[in-house]
Amino acid sequence: MSIIIPLLQKEFDQEAITTRKMLERIPDDKYDWQPHPKSMTIRQLATHIADLPSWTHLALTTDGLDFAVTPYSPPAIDSTATLLTFLDESQTKGRGALAEATDDELLPTWTLRYGDQILSVSSTGEMIRMSFSQVVHHRAQLGVYLRLLDIPIPGSYGPSADEQSF
Repeated sequence: MSIIIPLLQKEFDQEAITTRKMLERIPDDKYDWQPHPKSMTIRQLATHIADLPSWTHLALTTDGLDFAVTPYSPPAIDSTATLLTFLDESQTKGRGALAEATDDELLPTWTLRYGDQILSVSSTGEMIRMSFSQVVHHRAQLGVYLRLLDIPIPGSYGPSADEQSF
């Protein structure tokens, strides 16, 4: 009987709801906006957020990722409708992999690298948790972007300042 997989599934689904609410707020005319030259554009950031749920599938079906061999090349996203479709595909892929996984599949070593440079070595389960954390981290970045554009922020773990009535 699996103990950890149901916990991961629950967290995956809870974060999926919050992520969708945040990505839905992006206006189509703001995809090239960035708060600073060193910052990602909203397009880059939002596409990365929408892609991260598929990393659950990646973690469960490979023993690692080498960016030197497989460069990160996200799809071209030009609208929120397209972004949400991409998010749905990514979440379906990640959710499907979790549904078929066993706790034992969370134990093997998973390596993130860029050629000979090792970026991270962890268990598959730890990599999945890291991808969940990356969604939360980048979603918070997007919240700052939206705030700077005066776009109301949805709540994540309770109401936001934009949703409070007290």
